[in-house]
Amino acid sequence: MEARCTACGAALELPCACKACGALQPLATERDPWTELGFEPGFDLDEALLKKRLLSASRLVHPDFHGADAASRELAEALSARLNRAHAILADEARRADALVVLLGGPDESTSREMPREFLLEVLEWNEVLEEARQARSWSATVESLRDELAVRRHGVLADVRALLAPTPARGDARLQPARAKLNAARYLDRALGELEALRLSATRS
Repeated sequence: MEARCTACGAALELPCACKACGALQPLATERDPWTELGFEPGFDLDEALLKKRLLSASRLVHPDFHGADAASRELAEALSARLNRAHAILADEARRADALVVLLGGPDESTSREMPREFLLEVLEWNEVLEEARQARSWSATVESLRDELAVRRHGVLADVRALLAPTPARGDARLQPARAKLNAARYLDRALGELEALRLSATRS
């Protein structure tokens, strides 16, 4: 059923507020990030349109336009925060894929921590170099090479995730499990890259 404004009855383009009359809509149970910004759930997303939707929605719910009373301002702030959370998820490929897997009934990170088998062998090799870097607390050509390798590997893992999730699978599809395993690998790579970046910055300052 098409969502309609609780104040004027006009069809809602976005669930947070009405473009026709400007009325804020009640803060319903939290929706998925795609619905919050007026998209159909899916991995592929037009980034320019995503930014445009966020700007449009943010103007509608900006607290400065709804400050006549404390309740309206509080609602505007809550809706604005929800929009920003939705945008943060959709703007990041890994977080978007993670949310999509869960939305479609696939496993989340807490229930499935497995990673692709072929990836685990690489992890053992990378961990050796990472541990040496931790102990030495210095930046070297070997560590820099590892960082570059991990960045390339992350790009490849997310390409694999894209291949599993686009076009959008049906709810409960068998592809959701390998997609989760790939996302777990991407999360490992993000942590490792973050640690290496902190090491690089520390070595630069010293």
